[in-house]
Amino acid sequence: MISLKQRSVLVLFSRIVLGVVLIAASIDKILHPEAFAKIIGNYNVLPFGLENIVAIILPILELFVGCCLIFGVMLDGSAVITAGMMCVFIIALSQAMIRGIDINCGCFKVSVENGGSHIGFRRIVEDIIFLGLALFILNRGKRKWELYPKT
Repeated sequence: MISLKQRSVLVLFSRIVLGVVLIAASIDKILHPEAFAKIIGNYNVLPFGLENIVAIILPILELFVGCCLIFGVMLDGSAVITAGMMCVFIIALSQAMIRGIDINCGCFKVSVENGGSHIGFRRIVEDIIFLGLALFILNRGKRKWELYPKT
């Protein structure tokens, strides 16, 4: 059993890791929204035209939520949004794999030439781990190292 002090340190570590991952994932998407929109379109799950809106909003949301996690601002909301995003990512990757679609996942780099990776089981496992971190942050117990804790 871990002590409350150890738990709060683990929560802080989880926040930083998850925040850095979200910020890193958002940067290339923000810089290349047109390439990210094409990747979203390749999943064949959104109506035509909606991928452009998602390609603009999603990376900004990832950047904002990542910063909130790192700085301890609105952690409950940030953790819920992160968990929701991870669930959507897991479903999107899983359905593409089941359907046999071999595309760039758009997770961190939006083009294969820039080091982007294809969808696969590894990406799904990573997102499941990130989902676990978000749920751990949400169920953190004692509120420490937060700027605007829920009272």
